[in-house]
Amino acid sequence: MNETFPSTLIDRFQRQVDYVRLSVTDRCDFRCVYCMAEEMTFVPKPQVLTLEELAQVGTAFSELGVRKIRLTGGEPLIRNNIMSLVQELGRLPELDELVLTSNGSQLQRMAGQLREHGVKRINISLDSLQPRKFRHLTRHGNLDQVICGIDAAIAAGFEGIKINAVILRGRNDDEVLDLVEFARGRAIDLAFIEEMPLGNIVEHDREISFCSSEELRSRIGARYPLEPLGDPTGHAGPARYFGMQDNPSRIGFISPHSENFCHLCNRVRVTAEGRLLLCLGNEHSVDLRAVLRSPDYSLTRLKQAIIAAMDMKPERHHFDNGGEPQIVRFMNMTGG
Repeated sequence: MNETFPSTLIDRFQRQVDYVRLSVTDRCDFRCVYCMAEEMTFVPKPQVLTLEELAQVGTAFSELGVRKIRLTGGEPLIRNNIMSLVQELGRLPELDELVLTSNGSQLQRMAGQLREHGVKRINISLDSLQPRKFRHLTRHGNLDQVICGIDAAIAAGFEGIKINAVILRGRNDDEVLDLVEFARGRAIDLAFIEEMPLGNIVEHDREISFCSSEELRSRIGARYPLEPLGDPTGHAGPARYFGMQDNPSRIGFISPHSENFCHLCNRVRVTAEGRLLLCLGNEHSVDLRAVLRSPDYSLTRLKQAIIAAMDMKPERHHFDNGGEPQIVRFMNMTGG
């Protein structure tokens, strides 16, 4: 007899989980200073979920009421044969949105295919518009390549394109208004993200480099009056968005430190090695790879593991930029 599963995932705080961030790799062609150490040790490839296993995870979640899957990394577009996974997930009948986060390096050649295979929206990281500074912040990135990728994404006709920028005091905080102008000029959205204390970063002092969302809003508002568009929602993610009367671009602020949004959390993450992370800022997790690779694997068993994990989802995270980070995994291992 077939087991009956709930149509929605509900945690013990009565939050509905309908959004999964699915990491397809911990590898990246950049080494952004807030995301990775310069010399990284990556997960051995046999420990990374296969594309078939990732498709099973996506299928299980979609059949349990998840309506949005975001492919992340590392850089998802450097994963071999990634388009086959995009195509399979894009065909899931229960899924409303397949979206992607990228550093933009591969978009010039892949944007059209992504759109064709069902990706609706895309987020692209861009922390500087100055070539030397961009190279320094990413350690390996080419600014012209990324801007060409952004323009290719615009040409491909995605339903939504958003630039993500992490602002570090003394590094790129002088470019906040330049980034706003860049987004306005292309009529795309822009979100500023407070740096998250994940992994032991020795390249800079997070406490000194921290820029709050409130400070950035004040700077931008002095040039462009910002009109609040409401609190974060599950659909739009954790950003608080503001509009400008003279331009369709929205300016968002993601504030895990200064404006905690945990009570609205509707998402979980699956790392490239198959750990189901119930919270970005906690280590509560379930090993889905063990389920996927067990001799008696079935989609039913995978769904059972996911449902049981909902009771582990904590109420909130507690981020602190001072001292040793509570979470030692780097952002690339977390899955965006």
